[in-house]
Amino acid sequence: QLQLLESGGGLVQPGGSLRLSCAAPGSIMDDYAIGWFRQAPGEEREGVSCITDRDDNIYYSESVKGRFTLSRDRANNTVYLQMNSLKPEDTAVYYCAAEVPLFLRTMPISAMCDAPDSIDIPYWGQGTQVTVSS
Repeated sequence: QLQLLESGGGLVQPGGSLRLSCAAPGSIMDDYAIGWFRQAPGEEREGVSCITDRDDNIYYSESVKGRFTLSRDRANNTVYLQMNSLKPEDTAVYYCAAEVPLFLRTMPISAMCDAPDSIDIPYWGQGTQVTVSS
């Protein structure tokens, strides 16, 4: 059973930066496509950025493109989400999630970010709060 642990959330002023980490103790994250999702109070969960398992193709939602950077550190078995130029509307609980390993990916990685309720994304972390406020 894949377990995901997020860290790095906190309170930051508008324009500031945070780096979120997603680790999987005891598992090899290389085998999984990984996504970062967020959910603000009263809102549906939305995909922020997703990365494929084999070739590290990365998708960003329009709301974060140019400000957030997703990266995979294979040596440390960790996936990071660097968040710059944060805005109050980025305030949410951020979740790391993993897709079941696919024999053959037939859809672009954006499909993972577009479908957080998919049965193909069964692995979720506990979430980390990000609050952007002055």
